[in-house]
Amino acid sequence: MPTFDEQIRALCEKDPRFSPDTYAFVYEVIDFTMKASVNPDAPLSERTATHHVTARQLLDGLHDYALQEFGPMARLTLKRLGLASCSDFGDTVFNLVNSKLLITQSRDKREDFNTGYDFETAFSKPFRPASLRKQNKRN
Repeated sequence: MPTFDEQIRALCEKDPRFSPDTYAFVYEVIDFTMKASVNPDAPLSERTATHHVTARQLLDGLHDYALQEFGPMARLTLKRLGLASCSDFGDTVFNLVNSKLLITQSRDKREDFNTGYDFETAFSKPFRPASLRKQNKRN
């Protein structure tokens, strides 16, 4: 049976848009999102149980995690990882699913990632001067 690293390398050969670093980042986003979605007041058994997160939750987690980790460089860092849109992120998630490195529920669809947000706005707007953010609201 191939090792995890071998499986990731094979995945990168199959879809060369994404590197092993991209998939490592995707796993970080999934971990961040899952931890954020757990109620800290829940019993320990519920907090440690594996649970499902939706595409919307993953996209929100991607946004929050990238801004937290990379700040104003988030959009450029994501672009370097081959992630220029929510759709690209969905491709990585479903590449992992199709390779049996992630599991989904039957209602999860690749298309769920197509209705996310615009990367330019999501990762650049928080760092624009307040006067420009207000101006953009009017236009």
